[in-house]
Amino acid sequence: MTTTSYEPGRIGLLLIDTVNELFSEKGKGYPEFKDEFDRIGTFENLKRLLAGAREQGLPVFFAPMSYTEEDYTSWKHLSGIHQEMFDNRMFEAGSWGADFHPELSPGDGDVVIAPHKNIDVLANTDLEVQLRQHNVEYIAIAGMVGTMCVESTARSCMEHGYHVTTFTDATAAAGGRAAYDAMVLRYPAISHATLTVDEFLAATSRAKA
Repeated sequence: MTTTSYEPGRIGLLLIDTVNELFSEKGKGYPEFKDEFDRIGTFENLKRLLAGAREQGLPVFFAPMSYTEEDYTSWKHLSGIHQEMFDNRMFEAGSWGADFHPELSPGDGDVVIAPHKNIDVLANTDLEVQLRQHNVEYIAIAGMVGTMCVESTARSCMEHGYHVTTFTDATAAAGGRAAYDAMVLRYPAISHATLTVDEFLAATSRAKA
């Protein structure tokens, strides 16, 4: 764990793929992560993180993933993860699975980023424009999947000069406990702070004092 201090008025929260496909029991991706969600407390921690960020007045950015029929049928070079998602028609645009989970969905004043189709949200959407427009320099990144979109986006944000916070308890890894342990070991190398939800909210609260 790395502790940190934050600059008031410059902090934002990014939640990646908090959608039914992953967080609802009938979602196509939920079974792969259920045991880790239960072990880590991911869902409840994300709810507490979102509520705490809103209470403190932090800008919250939601980054959904979705694919159109054209995507499913026209992409020529599929990576392993895209092959898996396309074969199962996951995150289908306009479907229930691609909708935000009701308890992890945007509210008034929150920002919804354009849907991403690749793993790095910063490189493939309007996220950086939105961060600049909202004066965010310190970005905390949570959601799914910890070893893919969260990790890639954190790495990209770091390389673009943002101060990046990752979480030990507001995400989960593809591959279970062993993958989670490896992920948590990598996070401090690509982010400036790796915290629990409670540690982050306490630090951001101190920044406002």
